[in-house]
Amino acid sequence: MSRLSFEKKRAQQPAAHPAVVAVRVSGPAGASVDGADIVAAPGEQIQQAVLDHLQRLAISLGAPIRATIHDECAGCVVPLEVSADGSSRMTGEPVRVAANETPGTADAPTGTPPEPTRRFGTPPEPTDRFGPAPVMDAPPSAHSPVSTEPESAHAPTHTPPRGFDAVAEEVLGDEPVTETAEGAELLTEPMTRINDAVRAGRIEAAAELADRTVTEASAVLGPRHAEVLHLRELTAYIAYLGGDPARAFHLSLDLARLRRQAWDMEAAYGNVRSAATAWRAVREPEEGLRMGRDLIDLWADLAAEPGPAADDPRPLESARARMIRLTDRASRTAQEA
Repeated sequence: MSRLSFEKKRAQQPAAHPAVVAVRVSGPAGASVDGADIVAAPGEQIQQAVLDHLQRLAISLGAPIRATIHDECAGCVVPLEVSADGSSRMTGEPVRVAANETPGTADAPTGTPPEPTRRFGTPPEPTDRFGPAPVMDAPPSAHSPVSTEPESAHAPTHTPPRGFDAVAEEVLGDEPVTETAEGAELLTEPMTRINDAVRAGRIEAAAELADRTVTEASAVLGPRHAEVLHLRELTAYIAYLGGDPARAFHLSLDLARLRRQAWDMEAAYGNVRSAATAWRAVREPEEGLRMGRDLIDLWADLAAEPGPAADDPRPLESARARMIRLTDRASRTAQEA
C-alpha cells in the first residue's frame, strides 16, 4: 500500500535504548533540557512546557527519552521516561531534595518520597497511545494503562491505531514507499522530504513543506482527492508536534466532516480522535469549550451511526467529562476576574 494511505502498520522493532537528558526546573517560568532553555507560555505551567518539549523530542526522534528532572519548584527529583509515541511514565518514585542539592541517579532513588507535585510527581491521565492529557483535567484516580481501548475478560481486544497514532506510525516507520494509489506518484518525493524533516526534528520546515504541498496537490488532484486528504492528515499531525493544537484540531475536524460526507466512517473516526488529542492540549477553558462543542456534536453524530465510533463509546464519554471540567474552570475564572 502507499505510504500516503496510512494503512500499512510498522513491523515490531526491538525497543530502542532510551536517550538520556538532564532537566532542571529553576523557577515558575524557566527550565532547561540538556542546557537548552525552555520558557513557559503565558498561563502555562513550566512543568507542562517541559513535558511538551520532551514529548515532541521523543516523537521526532522515534525513540524513547529518559529524563532526570530536578524540579527546584517542587524540591524533588523525578525520573521520567517519554516513549516514542509521546506517552510518558515515571520510572521510580520522586525523591525529596533541597534546592541546591545535586541529584544522584534517578533510576535508583533513595530517601523519602515527597508529596506529589502538580505535574511530574503525579501520573498523568492517559488518553490515546499518542500522549497524556494536561494534568489540570486528570481525575485523581487515573492509573489505567495508556491504551483506552476496551478490554475483554480474556485479553485486550486488538484495535488498529487511529488518529495521530496512525500518522505517527506511518511517518516514523521504515517501510518503502510504493506507488499504488492514483496520484500518489506526484507526492512521493515531497512526502519523503516531509517525513525526513519530521524524523530529524525539523518541525517548522516540515510544516512549511506540508502546507505548500497541500496547495500544489489540491490544484492538480482536487481538494477531496484521497491522497490530498491523507496529506492534510499529516499536516494536522505536524501542527500538533509544532505546538499549535488549535490548528491541528480544526484541520482534523474538517477532515472528519469530509470523510463522513463520503461515508468513510473509519477514516472519519480516526480524524475525530486526532481532533480530540489536539483539543486536550488546549488549556484556555473558554477556547476549549468552544472547540469541544464542535467536536462532541460531530462525534455524537458518528456514534449514532453504525461504525467504529458507535463501537467505541468510552472516549466520547471521556470527552464529555472534560467538558464538565472545562465548564467548572471557566466559571471559576470568570468569578476571579
